[in-house]
Amino acid sequence: MMISGKATREGTQRYKERHIKNCHSNFFHEVGELTLSSIGLGTLTPPLNEQIYNLLTKAVEESIRNGVNMIDSSISYAYEQAERRVGEGIRNLIESGEASRDELVICTKGGILPHPTKNRVEWFAQNYIEPSQFSIKKTDLVGTRYCIHPEYLQDQLDRSLDNLGVETIDIYYIHNPERQLSKFSPDVFYSKLRTAFEVMEDAVASGKIGAYGIATWEGSRLPRTARKYIDLARIKSVAQEAAGNKEDKLKFIQLPLNMIRLEPLLLPTQTINGKAVSMLEAASHLGIFPVASHSIHKGRIAQRIPEDIISAFDNNFLNDYQRGLQFTRSTPALASALVGMTKLEHIKQNLALKEVSSIERKNFRNMTHSIEGALFFHYNFRLFSHYIKTIW
Repeated sequence: MMISGKATREGTQRYKERHIKNCHSNFFHEVGELTLSSIGLGTLTPPLNEQIYNLLTKAVEESIRNGVNMIDSSISYAYEQAERRVGEGIRNLIESGEASRDELVICTKGGILPHPTKNRVEWFAQNYIEPSQFSIKKTDLVGTRYCIHPEYLQDQLDRSLDNLGVETIDIYYIHNPERQLSKFSPDVFYSKLRTAFEVMEDAVASGKIGAYGIATWEGSRLPRTARKYIDLARIKSVAQEAAGNKEDKLKFIQLPLNMIRLEPLLLPTQTINGKAVSMLEAASHLGIFPVASHSIHKGRIAQRIPEDIISAFDNNFLNDYQRGLQFTRSTPALASALVGMTKLEHIKQNLALKEVSSIERKNFRNMTHSIEGALFFHYNFRLFSHYIKTIW
């Protein structure tokens, strides 16, 4: 049986009120009409085994019990198993009375093939090109993995609703749309994106999703001259066209952000009113809420934070994982920082931060300056000081 309802202002506020006694006052963020935990659960996991999938279900349950109401997944994660386990965990808590559907912000993505077989192209052809009900062509598949044809996105959305067992997905992302630019010109890309956004707007109108966005990997980090560069102002304009005479529901962008990948925070890759600004500043101007993925760089942050930066944190932090997550979730204007948590000890470690204040803006700025100076040699680019001035 499908779980009815969606995240609401009243429900997410109720969730905050129930958990705030165990959290610092700034752990929850007001994001549009919703209240989100500043740490969200990411469920990216490779296809493994039933034991790991069971741990993922338990991780969903424990995270929600302990103050996390932002749950993120994708149909492409673990051959659709991640969505199914998210749905199972949520259903268990709702049935036990430990949570209500309107308290939880459920997010997922479509646009990357869930590739249940080794031959993705053959699977795609058999399921989406050959059947007469689709008008999808072989040329709609990019790089053997990516498709944003409107009929494919509609199919993937419906599959995700079934996997999650819900009537409404609160935030639905088009997954890595910039990969289309490896095959198509920018004009063709934005035209295809508009058609995809029309599907998203219809899905909002029919109650299948609450809002939508784009989940990026390269596009939010690249300079304007790069092949896969995305122009956020143009993307917002395309969404407005897709919405017609209504307010568009393109409200979120998910992007990689952590102490190593600072480009969305520092690099002025976007243009707003003739001014070069960072991706995060552009999002804020356009009314789009940023959500961080890879908040601790898949754990690679460990042992890579210089001692002088470690000393800027107080003694509340046990290790680099906590420090890295604390930095990311403290980014100004960030809606939530996603982190993968499967083991219960990792949940306990990460959610210890809920009792700690996020970094004050002035201290965050100073820390960012220090990180820039200490780390840029490792990552093949330099974040010049004048970039920082475009943010504050």
